[in-house]
Amino acid sequence: MIKRCIYIACAFLLIWSCRRNPGASPGPQPFQLELPPDFPEPVYDISQNPLTVEGIALGRRLFYDPRLSRDSTISCGFCHQQFAAFAHFDHPLSHGIDNRTGIRSVPGLFNLIWQKDFMWDGGVNHLEIQPLTPITDPDEMGEDLAVLIARLNADAKYRSLFNAAFGEGEINSQRLFRAITQFMVTMNSYNSKYDSVKRNAPGVTFTYEEEQGYQVFQQKCASCHKEPLFTDGTFRNNGLPYNPALNDAGRMRITNNTADYLKFKVPSLRNIMKSPPYMHDGRFYDIYNVFDHYSEGVEQTPTIDPLVQNGIPLTEDEKRHLYFFLSTLTDPGFINSQSLSEIVIE
Repeated sequence: MIKRCIYIACAFLLIWSCRRNPGASPGPQPFQLELPPDFPEPVYDISQNPLTVEGIALGRRLFYDPRLSRDSTISCGFCHQQFAAFAHFDHPLSHGIDNRTGIRSVPGLFNLIWQKDFMWDGGVNHLEIQPLTPITDPDEMGEDLAVLIARLNADAKYRSLFNAAFGEGEINSQRLFRAITQFMVTMNSYNSKYDSVKRNAPGVTFTYEEEQGYQVFQQKCASCHKEPLFTDGTFRNNGLPYNPALNDAGRMRITNNTADYLKFKVPSLRNIMKSPPYMHDGRFYDIYNVFDHYSEGVEQTPTIDPLVQNGIPLTEDEKRHLYFFLSTLTDPGFINSQSLSEIVIE
């Protein structure tokens, strides 16, 4: 009888301890990320930074807040424009505070969870660390990280938002980067016409020109721009003439290996028709300039990639068909997504 009473008492205490405190916060609301079934497993481990509605909303606010820059004029979204697939349509080179310019174009931001290296030279190898470079780069947002953290802690609105997303506690760099990362994790593009065709969506097929262009792509481009991400994530010298004004050695700046001289990351071709200018230095504003480069403009240097060292000859018809196929990689739902759009920071 005594044992039975003890068991009942323990059960009562267990149930009581598990009861939700009516006055307590319900905590962050989990967010279920939808991913395409025909894509590979993500590289980024989302389980280490579980997505929540509050965390994503906070990351979105930080992404569009110019107060993350030293003079409160440049936000992440200033350079990463949604209508350009989060690249920068207006400038060939990145444009930062005090009207400064960098030496490279602004890469598009999408499908980041499938990437293991970031930036044109792969100088960042973890998605959560990626925001550190533009925030602190003197030619971009130019802010001191400690100053920024102090500014956020002094802001009652941000303290409330961080508490809602991560629980009570001071705002620190880990929470800052994880919040921005949660928003970037939702920047995924996989619903273009190409995707609909590949998934046999009812009533969706390539036109004659698109189909011809797809064949050209598979024969002459797919070795580096692998489907379905349309990049193999490698670094290659594609034969672009060296620009002495920028003096950019490419990935060699990171590795100090002369074998990496003039090598840059292979970009994805998704949304490419929405994201000119092209190449790491934004030298081409028209996609036909890109075709002409590979067909007739490849320059021989010691580190040139074997796949392009003899050029990639393209007839005028092939260029035209390629244009039509690449246009099928535009994802209207992505570049017009309301959940990714700019918000007004009060």
